[in-house]
Amino acid sequence: MEMTEITGVSLKRGSLAIEDSDIVAPAEEAKRQKVSECCPTKGQDGLENNSLPSSEKVPGPPETAREGKKNSDPQSEEEEEEEEDGLSERGEEEEEAESFADMMKHGLTELDVGITKFVSSHQGFSGILKERYSDFIVHEIGKDGRISHLSDLSVPVDEEDPSEDVFTVLTAEEKQRLEELQLFKNKETSVAIEVIEDTKEKRTVIHQAIKSLFPGLETKTEDREGKKYIVAYHAAGKKALANPRKHSWPKSRGSYCHFVLYKENKDTMDAINLLSKYLRVKPNIFSYMGTKDKRAITVQEIAVLKITAQRLAHLNKCLMNFKLGNFSYQKNPLKLGELQGNHFTVVLRNITGTDDQVEQAMNSLKEIGFINYYGMQRFGTTAVPTYQVGRAILQNSWAEVMDLILKPRSGAEKGYLVKCREEWAKTKDPAAALRKLPVKRCVEGQLLRGLSRYGMKNIVSAFGIIPRNNRLMYIHSYQSYVWNNMASKRIEEYGLKPVPGDLVLKGATATYIEEDDVNNYSIHDVVMPLPGFDVIYPKHKISESYREMLTADNLDIDNMRHKIRDYSLSGAYRKIIIRPQNVSWEVVAYDDPKIPLFNTDVDNLEGKPPPVFASVLAGYSSSDR
Repeated sequence: MEMTEITGVSLKRGSLAIEDSDIVAPAEEAKRQKVSECCPTKGQDGLENNSLPSSEKVPGPPETAREGKKNSDPQSEEEEEEEEDGLSERGEEEEEAESFADMMKHGLTELDVGITKFVSSHQGFSGILKERYSDFIVHEIGKDGRISHLSDLSVPVDEEDPSEDVFTVLTAEEKQRLEELQLFKNKETSVAIEVIEDTKEKRTVIHQAIKSLFPGLETKTEDREGKKYIVAYHAAGKKALANPRKHSWPKSRGSYCHFVLYKENKDTMDAINLLSKYLRVKPNIFSYMGTKDKRAITVQEIAVLKITAQRLAHLNKCLMNFKLGNFSYQKNPLKLGELQGNHFTVVLRNITGTDDQVEQAMNSLKEIGFINYYGMQRFGTTAVPTYQVGRAILQNSWAEVMDLILKPRSGAEKGYLVKCREEWAKTKDPAAALRKLPVKRCVEGQLLRGLSRYGMKNIVSAFGIIPRNNRLMYIHSYQSYVWNNMASKRIEEYGLKPVPGDLVLKGATATYIEEDDVNNYSIHDVVMPLPGFDVIYPKHKISESYREMLTADNLDIDNMRHKIRDYSLSGAYRKIIIRPQNVSWEVVAYDDPKIPLFNTDVDNLEGKPPPVFASVLAGYSSSDR
């Protein structure tokens, strides 16, 4: 079931705020309401607002929202140089606005990705979406219908956990030496740490600190010239880093620590990369149900394999614009798509239009909904769309995959990425290009590292270095590109009513609407398939449109299995029109454009009072759940 909830739209004369529990940016476009992707998408990729880390995304500036326009949500997703240490995030969104115009000269438009239709024809209003990233707040809705909130920073009491001393017993120099040993960055086979003020308790804490902070290392105590040393060494070779130590995890405790991640102005995968860096583990031991916007404040559930809540909570002291809490131990990880949707709270600033126009547009959003397009962040906004990479993967054109990811591209990018691409174009030397990158965990860096390891004749293995979720996002981007185009054709051909041959879901099974059943359904029941080997297609003109589009891309719609299993597309179904639930909104005026218009979870944890507005010009509320 897909869910889009809107619960608190705050429209501002000069500013508009919209609270939506499941619409992703729809209120902003209330005009003719062509909503692109606000809603949660459940399905084979389950990534409602999927986005790729690295340069595939562009910094997101204030977005002018014409309510009636296609409601896609150009996201600001670029690799940030300062993420090497994760401590220098700037607080205001203005940081990104400088080069936006340059970027968009070469980036995608909504028309490029099939976003062309509207659900209604009223005049609507306009406003600015995401003028500040804090104007867009997303809370994930789990499969049980519970909205994720950061409400508890405490660590579950567990007698198995070491003392807090493990985080302070080692010096910075000792931690540096241990990290270099752990990551095989030097030729040392062990690191010896002298035990000052030798006691059994002190030695125990050092043993625990090394084993918990540097997965893959074992320890032993040695006497050297009358002094006690703790010696750290590798017990299982390079595989130890990827595989947390099994024997150190209590059997009675679930293998996965689930927690709520609150983040500001950071996309989900960048956040995972940063957490893995600080924890000194591989990113692939984390799992989640969906990626969330960068230019936003978002709250979602994350699971990580065999990392204690104690270690995770310690990151709250290290990282800016992140908070981790609501810890629990569970038996299973999270899976992409296992969510009902998202709850959105959105501000539209500097709105234009009369009160009647605002109310008409917002009522249209509430009562009709929006076209369930995949938004711009699914495709990237640089000159190389992510769906082109996905198409090349499905075509088995691996040289093209490599070229699309690494080649120079038009538009503004971080300087180090430009230099990396230039080096690659000039030398085709992955090691030389990699040296131009201070941030190695971006997609480009991971691919270059793979090419250095496996060679230019084994691009498939080199590409496999990139975390699986990131790789799959490319092909999901292609599926989304197809779906958008087909949804537009379906609406152009048949309008906003069900017709014989359309598809609806009965449980998880798609069935056709027959002639005598048409009156039993509405457009809100109709689904369209994302292409794959396990879906059926409509029994009308749009079925042939799917076939023509895939044939033009040198793909066989009747054989969507790939010789590499990960890239075989089973397909999924997605509703054409989403009607958000729990829609409410109000128009407010304020004196200070920098004051937030609603409290975040962190504000509530800190006991901050709600904001006070200069005046409330109009108030609206609704509850559809």
